Amino acid sequence: MTYCIGLCLKDGLVFLSDTRTNAGVDQIGTFRKMTIFQKDNDRFFTMMSAGNLAITQSVKEILLQGELIDGNNLWTVKNSYEAAVVVGNAIKKVYERDHKALEKAGLEFNCNMIFGGQVKGENPRLFNIYSAGNFIESTPETCYFQIGESKYGKPILDRVLNFNTSLNLATKCALISMDSTLKSNISVGLPLDMLVYEKNSLKATKLVTLDDANPYFAMIHQLWGEKLREAFNSIAEPSWSGAHKSSAISIPARKMGAVPINHPPPKSKALKSSAKAKPTEKRKASTDKKSSKKS
Repeated sequence: MTYCIGLCLKDGLVFLSDTRTNAGVDQIGTFRKMTIFQKDNDRFFTMMSAGNLAITQSVKEILLQGELIDGNNLWTVKNSYEAAVVVGNAIKKVYERDHKALEKAGLEFNCNMIFGGQVKGENPRLFNIYSAGNFIESTPETCYFQIGESKYGKPILDRVLNFNTSLNLATKCALISMDSTLKSNISVGLPLDMLVYEKNSLKATKLVTLDDANPYFAMIHQLWGEKLREAFNSIAEPSWSGAHKSSAISIPARKMGAVPINHPPPKSKALKSSAKAKPTEKRKASTDKKSSKKS
């Protein structure tokens, strides 16, 4: 599995990916999932991938070779949208070649890409490209994409990040998101590849690979855990008696009543059943008496 994050902000883009792949607990590998396409003073693109490694490597190779698909490649397109179309078409090309063999082997055609960058004259743009080759684009309201094991690192992004967040703060936020994922999921692992792209630079000025010896990431790993515990301990415990109004937990809900409790059946039912048996016994006794008189 993997975890990749792409952020599109007013000042630029942030990309972060892990490098772990696995096909079972005894088949762990390290492969880069970030690929950079750069043409100085003209265009700059970054792609991160998740899914079947054989598929994503084939897509990457088609793009790196500059193979023309419908007359275009990443170096000839006029804007980032057309570049995303080229990536989608490369995925479709690999699908046409491999999907029947994959189906026979009982495997799904599985790949997902975060692709973004800038062509000179336009703003930076970010896309989430799916296995079918179609895609969506980020907006100021939804300014980030995740692929792979996204659930563990999502809460910090939702609480902290917005389109106006500075690149430095976004870098910190992305690394905390990754650290949360590393803590909870063994299928995501170091080293990490991180790129912070500054708007209109059209080059990779802030590109780094981080491992457990990186001082900043080690600091985040230690402090984030400590601060979470401090925040947790600073929150009041629930008050069941209602003595503390700010932490009272047993007040009635506004839209629903209390949870119903199913009591055990009343004992009267058992009594009634035994009472019903008594008349039968009396009738039987009277019958026995009548029989004895006749005899």
